[in-house]
Amino acid sequence: MSTKDFVEKDYYKVLGVPKDATEAEIKKAYRKLAREFHPDANKGDASAEARFKEISEANDILGDAKKRKEYDEARALFGNGGFRPGPGGGGSFNFDLGDLFGGTQQGGQAGGFGGGLGDVFGGLFNRGAGPGAGTRTQPRRGQDIESEVTLSFTEAVDGATVPLRMSSQAPCKACSGTGDKNGTPRVCPTCVGTGQVSRGSGGGFSLTDPCADCKGRGLLAETPCEVCKGSGRARSSRTMQVRIPAGVSDGQRIRLRGKGAPGERGGPGGDLYVVVHVGTHPVFGRKDDNLTVTVPVTFAEAALGADIKVPTLNGPSVTLKLPPGTPNGRTMRARGKGAVRKDGTRGDLLVTVEVAVPTELSDKAREALEMYREATESQDPRSALFESAKGA
Repeated sequence: MSTKDFVEKDYYKVLGVPKDATEAEIKKAYRKLAREFHPDANKGDASAEARFKEISEANDILGDAKKRKEYDEARALFGNGGFRPGPGGGGSFNFDLGDLFGGTQQGGQAGGFGGGLGDVFGGLFNRGAGPGAGTRTQPRRGQDIESEVTLSFTEAVDGATVPLRMSSQAPCKACSGTGDKNGTPRVCPTCVGTGQVSRGSGGGFSLTDPCADCKGRGLLAETPCEVCKGSGRARSSRTMQVRIPAGVSDGQRIRLRGKGAPGERGGPGGDLYVVVHVGTHPVFGRKDDNLTVTVPVTFAEAALGADIKVPTLNGPSVTLKLPPGTPNGRTMRARGKGAVRKDGTRGDLLVTVEVAVPTELSDKAREALEMYREATESQDPRSALFESAKGA
């Protein structure tokens, strides 16, 4: 991209944040968009990959206080390709951005902007990765890893610590991560150990890309390691104990910072993402932070009222008062007997009443029901239904 194109690129708009956004707001917006457009979540989607790169580029600038300040100062000098005069100046005029970014005027005299904005953007995008820029190799962050775990219904409600076996790329043990069989790699002459090379775009402006010769490692193997073929990385398996918090729901994705693949040369580890699958329970169900249960009651209990015992998950039963005339399907609430919330409190247990109709009757029970039917023979619960049907 040209210098002018870059300066006019609105990174605030890319992240969807105002220009006075705080660091926390920028970080929150970046994380949300990165999850949405991450290539792992949009396999084969070129537009999502391009969007992810754009989001990452915006975060690289706005997420760094120094880079953001330089970026804001540079953009303040522009307005649709024209220079913005100071207070009292009228209008705007066009000029060659190459002159502005070149840094000097004819005759070797420093321009009105000192060393030119090329110096500003040189620091912004790590210019000077060529000879003389030093030979310190850069730390590399480890890769993110995604795994899955299946919990029982009870484990999901109460939380559990589970063993998780993971395979990922890690520093090769055979060559100690150097990529060289003898452990003596040389610094890449192309990027001088930085793992990045500058790509000029005119006007003294440049962008950086991973070095193609060393694949961004900053090192080249004189004698490539037979295990990792000179990459310095090899497949590694390990088992770790992972704590799944109480109240996790089916399909939830948990992020564990720094628990992914190890970094290189002192770089931080990647993140571990665990997708949780939750099994069913023969008695209880779940609705958000509440547990659900269906309790059968007799006709007499529903009609006359009663105190009924209701089971809870991994706890003592509770007694609910069933008021007289309770209809079939009514839901009652036992507070604090549900799933654990994020703040440590518990949801409720939602108890749905289901009137049980007996399939077999003793002679005494049948006689009692016959007497009840005779006593309520004048009552027709369907009369209102027919009246409504006629009037419709």
